[in-house]
Amino acid sequence: QVQLAESGGGLVQDGGSLRLACAASGRIISTYTMAWFRQAPGKEREFLAAIKWGVGSTYYSDSVKGRFTITRDNAKNTGVNLQMNSLEPEDTAVYYCAAAIRADWPTRARDYASWGQGTQVTVSS
Repeated sequence: QVQLAESGGGLVQDGGSLRLACAASGRIISTYTMAWFRQAPGKEREFLAAIKWGVGSTYYSDSVKGRFTITRDNAKNTGVNLQMNSLEPEDTAVYYCAAAIRADWPTRARDYASWGQGTQVTVSS
């Protein structure tokens, strides 16, 4: 099973940008789907974006399409990034990286077996 660790969270102003990183250790195979979720206080964990590790294809939720971009960390070849632009106070949440061995595009948290510890993102108005 792969181990995940997020970094890059912090405080940013409304309209600002942040880049989150997810470092993966362990054996990553081409059939892995890597994803980003977030969870705000009192709300369910929400799917944001996913990438197929082997081919690099991506899938986004409508809530972040056009603002967030998920990419593989080609330099390290063992992680994924999430570039977040035009941030809004509603984007404030704990952001999680997740991994699953799936051929489809899973968007439910329970479909992912591996999770990081999360990183806090706070957007001030």
